[in-house]
Amino acid sequence: MESSKSLGTEKIGKLILKQAIPASIGFLILSIYSIVDTIYVGRYVGSLAIAAITVVMPISFLISSIGIAIGVGGASIISRALGKKDIEKAKLTFGNQISLTLFSSISFVILGFILEEPILLLFGGKGGILEHAQVYFRIILYGVPFLAWAMMANNVIRSVGKPKVAMFTLIVPAIINIILDPIFIFGFDLGLAGAAWATTISYVCSAGYTLWFFISSKSEMKITRKGLSLNKELVKEIFSIGFISMARQGSISLLTVVLNHSLFAYGGELGVAVYGIINRLMMLLMFPIIGLTQGFMPIAGFNYGAGAVDRVKQTIKTSIKYGFLVSSILLALLILFSESIVEIFTQDEYLLQETPKALILVFLASPIVPLQMIGAAYFQAIGKAFPALLLTLTKQGFFLVPLVLILPPFYDTNGIWYSFPIADFLAAIVTVLYLDREIRKNLISNPDKIPRPEIPNEKDLS
Repeated sequence: MESSKSLGTEKIGKLILKQAIPASIGFLILSIYSIVDTIYVGRYVGSLAIAAITVVMPISFLISSIGIAIGVGGASIISRALGKKDIEKAKLTFGNQISLTLFSSISFVILGFILEEPILLLFGGKGGILEHAQVYFRIILYGVPFLAWAMMANNVIRSVGKPKVAMFTLIVPAIINIILDPIFIFGFDLGLAGAAWATTISYVCSAGYTLWFFISSKSEMKITRKGLSLNKELVKEIFSIGFISMARQGSISLLTVVLNHSLFAYGGELGVAVYGIINRLMMLLMFPIIGLTQGFMPIAGFNYGAGAVDRVKQTIKTSIKYGFLVSSILLALLILFSESIVEIFTQDEYLLQETPKALILVFLASPIVPLQMIGAAYFQAIGKAFPALLLTLTKQGFFLVPLVLILPPFYDTNGIWYSFPIADFLAAIVTVLYLDREIRKNLISNPDKIPRPEIPNEKDLS
C-alpha cells in the first residue's frame, strides 16, 4: 500500500500536482476527443447532427453517472479506510462497487431502449433533431454500461494513489475514438451512426483496460467473490456519498432539458447547435479544474481519515489557489481567440456569428468556479453528504435553471448566456459561507476532534 501512504506524507503542493496533472491530462485528451468528434460531425454530417449529439450525450452520461456515483462514493470510503489502515474495508468496498455498477447501469440501459422516444423528446429532441438523435442514441446505449464501469474504476484507481493509471482510463477511449471516427464516418460511410459506433467501442476499450489493471499484479484492489456480496452498511454509505455525484449529473441533465427547450424556443434548431459547440468546449476549458478536483479528493479524504488537520487545510487552500490561476489564464485565451476557436467546428454563418459572444459570456466567471467545485468536493471527500449535496446542486439546480427560465423573456437568447456567470457568482458566495464555517468550526476550533463517520470493523462487514 505504499502508493496510498504517500497521500499522507508528501508535501501538499507537490502531491496536488502529482494527483491533478495526470487527471487533468486524462480529461484534456477526453475533451479533445469530444471536440474532434464534433468537428467531424459538424463539418461532414451537419449542424442538426451537432444538435442531436447535444441532446443524446447528457442522457447517456446521466445513466453512466451511476458508475461515477458508485465510484466517488466508494473512493471516499476507500481513501478514509486506507488513512485508518483498514485494508479489509477498502477491499470489501471495491467488491460492492463492482456489483452495484453492473446491476444498476444495465437496468437503466434497458429502460433507455424501452422509453427511447419520450426520453429524447424530454431532452429537446424536437423537429429535425429527433431522427438524428434516435440514430445516435440507439448505438450509444450499448456502450453505457462499459462507460459506467470505467468511471467507477477511474475513481477507485485514483483513491489508492495511482493517478497515472487513472489518466490512461480516460486517454485510451479518447485515442481510440479519434482513430475510429474517420474510419467509420468516411471509410464505412456511416455518417452520424459511425461516430456513435466509434464512441461505443471506445467505452468498451476503456472498461477493458481497467479490468486488465485490476486482475494484474499492479493493483492493490482485487476482484474477489467475497467482496461482490453486497453489504447493507457499505451500500448505504456508498450511495449516501455517491448520490451527490448522481445529483450533480441529474441537475446537469435537468439544466440540459431546460436549456434545449429554451434555446429551441428562442433560437430554433441552430440555437441548440450553438450550445452544442459551447458544451463541447466546456470540458476542454474546464479540464484543469476537473482534474484538480479529482486529484484533491483522495488527498483530502486520506488526511481527514488520518486526522491530519493541517494537511487538510493546506490542501483546500492550495487547490483553490491553483484553480483560480489556471482558470484566469484560460479565460484570457478564450476572450482573445473565441472566433478562431468556433471556426474550427463549423462554417455555418449563423453559428459563426452567434457562438463566440455566447462562449465568452458562459465562461465569464470561470476563475471563481474552482472555489465552488473544491468546496463541494471537500465535503464529499470527508463523507459529509448533506453540505456536499447542497453545494453540488447550488449552481445548476438552485441558480442556473431558474435563471434560464426567468431571463430569456427579457433578453432573448442573451438571457440564457447571462445566466451562467450570474449562477457561478451566486454559487461561489454560498460555497465560501459553508467552507469558512466548516474550517472555523472543525479544522481550527477542534483540531484534535475531526468529526468523521465511524468505520465498521471487519466483524460488522462479514
